[in-house]
Amino acid sequence: MTAALEVVATGAAADAISSAVPGLVEGQFASRLFARDATLWGAEAEPEASIRLAWVDLHRTSRPLLGEIAALRSELNDEGVDHVVLCGMGGSSLAPEVICATGGVELTVLDSSDPDQVRAALGDRLERTVVVVSSKSGSTVETDSQRRAYVRAFEDAGIDPSRRMVIVTDPGSPLDEQSREAGFRVVNADPQVGGRYSALTAFGLVPSGLAGADIAALLEDADAVADLLAEDDEGNPGLRLGAAIAGTQPLRDKLVIVDEGSGLVGFADWAEQLIAESTGKAGTGLLPVVVTDTAAPEVALPPHDVTIVRLTDDTDDEDRLPESGGSDVSVTGALGAQLLLWEVATAVAGQILGINPFDQPDVESAKKAARQMLEGPPKRAAADLVDGAVEVRALGGSWLDDANTVGEAVDRVLAELDDKTGYVAVMAYLDRTRPTDLEDVRRRLAVRTKRPVTFGWGPRFLHSTGQFHKGGPPVGVYIQITGEPVDDVAVPGREFSFGTLVAAQAAGDARVLADHGRPVLRLHLTDVEAGLPQVLEALG
Repeated sequence: MTAALEVVATGAAADAISSAVPGLVEGQFASRLFARDATLWGAEAEPEASIRLAWVDLHRTSRPLLGEIAALRSELNDEGVDHVVLCGMGGSSLAPEVICATGGVELTVLDSSDPDQVRAALGDRLERTVVVVSSKSGSTVETDSQRRAYVRAFEDAGIDPSRRMVIVTDPGSPLDEQSREAGFRVVNADPQVGGRYSALTAFGLVPSGLAGADIAALLEDADAVADLLAEDDEGNPGLRLGAAIAGTQPLRDKLVIVDEGSGLVGFADWAEQLIAESTGKAGTGLLPVVVTDTAAPEVALPPHDVTIVRLTDDTDDEDRLPESGGSDVSVTGALGAQLLLWEVATAVAGQILGINPFDQPDVESAKKAARQMLEGPPKRAAADLVDGAVEVRALGGSWLDDANTVGEAVDRVLAELDDKTGYVAVMAYLDRTRPTDLEDVRRRLAVRTKRPVTFGWGPRFLHSTGQFHKGGPPVGVYIQITGEPVDDVAVPGREFSFGTLVAAQAAGDARVLADHGRPVLRLHLTDVEAGLPQVLEALG
């Protein structure tokens, strides 16, 4: 891959760059951003921005971590511990996942409450495992539950958990204090960096470095482009990318991201959470739509409200972009450089859209709803209809009408879709490590509706597109898929199990969506093996 960092655009995206970038340069946006000017997004955002801008210097300030991580990895390897598990959500898990996948090193990411997925992780090479528990707040319920499960598993195996767990959290968090008191290894992250901007903090570097990724090269790649991204110049790739994705007129608010041989494995999933959670609020925002190839309907026949972003290894190949019409961007660069590039571009997009790119109010609303259901779980409402192994429930209106089958229920919710501005979100609260064809329904529904379709694994997506679903434009329709676990797993020291937790998260998310007036179709598989083929057929 070339070491250069380049952003090339055509069509509406190129027009947006021509229109917006000169004003950004005149207003010295880039230099002020790297000087941590919290006034860039207006008075309302200033209090939050003032404590969230340390990410612009992480290519330098994170360097002291390199020696600490290398020494810890060597110590663990000497003890025969070479399997790294990461318990974390959102930015705490997505950045290490892409860093390790791109570097070709193994990292097991447990970012789920699904009991079957949790059980599988607990049973995998425990005697050789070190667990990194990552939580910025120190109170994330999923991560705390996973931590408790691993502590119990180590104790049951006669292994001292304090020797096999590394805690990454902000200084002074509840997790920080209790972990230090219990004798666990703790690495503090920079508290002035938000979770989704934390790729180059301890949250990204500790699990990646322990797994064997070249995190020194990652920081070097970011350092190599920092001055370029801080420059008030119309060639600044961060200004160009931010303008291309957020400055189209009228706004093309569906951002279809496709990898065309960039070598950055899973990068689109990381960018998805950064953009969706940062911009999807106040009735506006950018919805990332991650697709697997250029045959995806949103790329082959893009709707009028789509900008296509192509992750490539060489933007000099002009044949990648159409000459006219549409809205296309091609981006190339090394991983460390692109992590910083997209963070800058998202900050730019926030100013163009007139929103605070550092808060996530609707993520908090879904967490609150889930907590309420855990504290006093309501009796499960009767299904609106039962078809074989699938219970069907409809929220957010009376649109289900006289549907009698899963297929008819899907027809009814899709009939609520605005064919000019709408999108479909499929949200699966199931074991994402289990081989199925479920993710392929994204493509099938895009063909069927001729509209952009997203697919998210729950509760992982709640820290990503979940913010956009509730805070962005009210034009989505939502299909939620849940299932009965094969065998539930207790959360040690809690009155709820993982099965109860994931059910509460799904129900809480659906309730908040319905409270926002969004149509939600809930498909619950009473038997996953029997119900999944029904759902696949209905969605196809």
